[in-house]
Amino acid sequence: MPFLGEISALMTALLWSGTSIAFSGAAGRIGSLQLNINRLVFAAVFLYATILVTGASLSLSGAQIFYLSISGIIGLVIGDSFLFRAYQFIGARNGMLLMSLAPALTAIMAYFFLGEVVSLLGVIGMFVTIAGIALVVLEKKEIPTSKYKIDKMGIFLGFMAALGQAAGLIFAKFAFNCGHVNSFSATFVRIISSVIVILPIAVLSGKYKNPFKLFRNDNRAFVMTLSGTILGPYLGITCSLVAITYAKVGIAATLMSTPPIIMLPIAVLVEKEKLTWQGVTGAFLAVAGIAILFVH
Repeated sequence: MPFLGEISALMTALLWSGTSIAFSGAAGRIGSLQLNINRLVFAAVFLYATILVTGASLSLSGAQIFYLSISGIIGLVIGDSFLFRAYQFIGARNGMLLMSLAPALTAIMAYFFLGEVVSLLGVIGMFVTIAGIALVVLEKKEIPTSKYKIDKMGIFLGFMAALGQAAGLIFAKFAFNCGHVNSFSATFVRIISSVIVILPIAVLSGKYKNPFKLFRNDNRAFVMTLSGTILGPYLGITCSLVAITYAKVGIAATLMSTPPIIMLPIAVLVEKEKLTWQGVTGAFLAVAGIAILFVH
């Protein structure tokens, strides 16, 4: 199918946009660490059930299991931990802006470690898309009373989050380069390896609360966490792996970084926001960048 990788990357962006709405509400109710672990556990259950129902092969080579495990630990545990921490310093808006560095970092790493070369037109497309995303993310003015301020620690954490996402994609690509891997099986390995690492640490540190008690007292948080898990770690990550299988990893990462653009109509329809020229210009730039990527 033509452009299967690019289409999967855009589907990933759509799914992650829905996830951000659900998870932003859940995080405010139960905390980011609790949310991070619970979403991974739920996703692992969903994926394993899907593998059993579809009869997908869990037969992977030792190298593939190794690369996918490293990919999950770097991307879902380390990368997301840096991102959640960055939010505490500089807020979600500036955190998303720094995460837009991920495609460029991915493309650079893919050049050195995978030998992937993006054409000049592809490079232009990536930069135009990133410029559009940055314009939209920076669209709202700073609120003087906001507790979030730009500082060196916040910028460092945001950069490390972007680096974690990029490195996670590179290791996943290594696994796919070793031979065919079912996308659901690959996602399951990434997620279960993340759970194996993060859950014991959280439990031993006393920072993880009993989820049954927690959700029994807050049904809304359970619904938000469950719906966000289905859209993001379950379907979203699976689509992202399909994307990097059939498209160059730098281009796939760029297309997957467009949720701030996709959420513009959501902001108008759901949150009743009024768009400014800066937001509209950013959206057009991002669409133009995507169009350039499609003809790379």
